[in-house]
Amino acid sequence: MKFEASSAVLLLIDMQQGFCGAQGSSGRRGRDVSVLKPSVESAARLLPVCRAAKIPVIYTRMAFAPDYADGGLLTAELRPGLKKNNDLRADMPDADIMPEIAPLPGDLIINKQRYSAVLRTELEPWLRARGRDCVIVGGVTTGMCVESTVRDLGQRDFKVFVVPEACGDFNADNQKRSLDVFALAFGRVVPEQKMIAAVKTGAADFAIDPRFDW
Repeated sequence: MKFEASSAVLLLIDMQQGFCGAQGSSGRRGRDVSVLKPSVESAARLLPVCRAAKIPVIYTRMAFAPDYADGGLLTAELRPGLKKNNDLRADMPDADIMPEIAPLPGDLIINKQRYSAVLRTELEPWLRARGRDCVIVGGVTTGMCVESTVRDLGQRDFKVFVVPEACGDFNADNQKRSLDVFALAFGRVVPEQKMIAAVKTGAADFAIDPRFDW
């Protein structure tokens, strides 16, 4: 799969206070948000390299309206605790991007109300209108919103390059399983340093993982 910086974007999924911050809703519910810190740090290393190469940066946030009218079945029945606890509201600190990777003017910030960043958002039309078909991906959590997004992008013929260090999950088994699924069927899993080198070079060919070359 050929990577070309001239047709690439960096997509950072849900690296926001609600999931990654100690005072965010996940932290308040007792989750160990420190396990996601390495992924934010990796994203912080990718950002300046991509910016220097003029690669657009896109952030997504899981962010609901104050009344959760846009939450559908997700907040009504699947995860009603989100609404009950006022979690992940667009008008509250939960929606804020982590300061280590703060957006700059001109970056695209997409609010989403479903796990996939493709579903019911402007992401796909924005990419197609600009001829950007190579998507470098990092984000949280790997087994939920990252996986939902990678699957949707891969099946829409976008070239997806997942940086494992820039992805984080509360569950290590979910992390490994999802990365294997990405490598098997939906894109390429490219270590951070190799991805940085490709961005600086401007292009690279990434072979299929030999475990799945059958």
